[in-house]
Amino acid sequence: MKKNLLDTINTPEDLRLLKPDELPLLAQELRQFIIDIIASKEGHLGASLGVVELTIALHYVFNTPEDVVIWDVGHQAYGHKIITGRRDLFHTNRRFGGLSGFPKREESPYDAFGTGHSSTAISAALGMAIASKLKGKDKHHIAVIGDASIAGGMAFEGLNHAGVTNTNLLVILNDNAIGIDPSVGALKQYLTNVKKGTQKQDNIFEALNFNYFGPIDGHDLEAVIGELQRLKTIKGPKFLHLITTKGKGLKQAERDQVKYHAPGKFNALTGELSPQTEHALPPKYQDVFGHTLVELAKQNKNIIGITPAMPTGSSLKYMMAEFPDRAFDVGIAEQHAVTLAAGMATQGLIPFCNIYSTFLQRAYDQVIHDVALQQLPVIFCLDRAGLVGEDGPTHHGAFDLAFLRCVPNLIIFAPRNEMELRNIMYTAQLGLQGPIAIRYPRGRGVTLDWKQPFNKLAIGKGIQLKQGKTVAVLSVGHMGNTVMEALRSLTVSHYDMRFVKPLDESLLETVFKTHRIIVTVEDGTVTGGFGSAVLEFASKHNYTNTIRSLGLPDRFIDQGSVHELQASIGLDAASLCEYIKTLL
Repeated sequence: MKKNLLDTINTPEDLRLLKPDELPLLAQELRQFIIDIIASKEGHLGASLGVVELTIALHYVFNTPEDVVIWDVGHQAYGHKIITGRRDLFHTNRRFGGLSGFPKREESPYDAFGTGHSSTAISAALGMAIASKLKGKDKHHIAVIGDASIAGGMAFEGLNHAGVTNTNLLVILNDNAIGIDPSVGALKQYLTNVKKGTQKQDNIFEALNFNYFGPIDGHDLEAVIGELQRLKTIKGPKFLHLITTKGKGLKQAERDQVKYHAPGKFNALTGELSPQTEHALPPKYQDVFGHTLVELAKQNKNIIGITPAMPTGSSLKYMMAEFPDRAFDVGIAEQHAVTLAAGMATQGLIPFCNIYSTFLQRAYDQVIHDVALQQLPVIFCLDRAGLVGEDGPTHHGAFDLAFLRCVPNLIIFAPRNEMELRNIMYTAQLGLQGPIAIRYPRGRGVTLDWKQPFNKLAIGKGIQLKQGKTVAVLSVGHMGNTVMEALRSLTVSHYDMRFVKPLDESLLETVFKTHRIIVTVEDGTVTGGFGSAVLEFASKHNYTNTIRSLGLPDRFIDQGSVHELQASIGLDAASLCEYIKTLL
């Protein structure tokens, strides 16, 4: 049986030994290899299928890893991983103890820079190019960036600086008109006009002092290789515009690019998605948010929805469909999303700004300076809080409780279930004196009958869920359900504090006076988070109770299923039960 070409490629050096007419066959094999693995193991699909030819061309033309390639965003890099020595491990991609789903410097010398968040590649590659120039090294630095990512503010900052340097930098725009959802904004329209040949204005990239080339067909391997070889001889900052199709090579992925960004399991031959289980399941928190927002918006004309490029992931898509003039996808621009919401709040609108917890980190200054300092009633809905699973350390919502807790004027709430999420959204839109952050996890809640009448919540009030004696467990958010399971057979008190800020100090005083041992449980970093707030309370009021804080340890947590990760750090129900038994 004839051996596949892909089986002979263990490094890019092997790739460079192939004849040019063998490369299209390799592209076909690489594309099918990705499809076969992701069909059964799950992961990001469409992005990597769209850059198969570009991936081969880059490693064929350039002397990687001496020449550096940075992928922005990194879920384009599956083909890159496979031909840089990780083919036989690729089945472990995004799995516990396996390969990361994104480029990772510790994983391979070919992964020049970690890129789990977007719009960073140009700045990183420029930094490397300046370093090479200072060291007198003649090497190439390539940033591959998507058309959604290049609209991010940081990408513009990188382009602006690079244009006044004389560095050996090549920016390749992978233009497929879609990120996770379709790209938006004036730049997207400009690129569309360029592709159609109807753009009459000066070229925006040449105006930034780049040598611009393209657009060319990113799936024409011969043309891409020829252009890259030519660009190697040109000095200074260069810009190559490639037109590609996300999901290329799998008809369903080309047809439904949103669904096949990360489709779950599917049939590798037909492309059809695997059927989902039929029995009733609780809703995803994101859908509870999305449907509740529509429900509230029908009653309150001042409600606005905002998301930075995640209308499907956040379920803001429901409001965008129902009220297209009152719901905004602003593209990959978290800073802009926050300050846009602040501006709206000054005019009496009620903005629900939905951002994944991990991405809110990118707008921290705006949260402090533009919202909290001015005490503007922006409602932050932080999806994917806590451990998110297979996307790993770049996407875990580990730090929100800690980095928000120190910001004045900001309320922080974590719902334990779907009804509490609905009720805090209802309460917030009735009118608050300042901003609020509502953080909830990825995945499903716990309640089938979740669409219940709204109740106004008292700000800063927790509730008791179980009465015990010596030990009291204080939890916040969805983790409270895990704690309830852990305490089922134990005579231990359990309190859902709900608000991390302001803390329910009257409830805490009761807890500290009636229990000897206090255990706090959270799915955020234990350093500076909810447990730290309770310790500060105890110190302030001179309580000497034994206090134990459980949460995410002071390290970055790798990828794996949420349950695997919780078990690995002692936050699953079984581990919590055993730990609390040692305290009784």
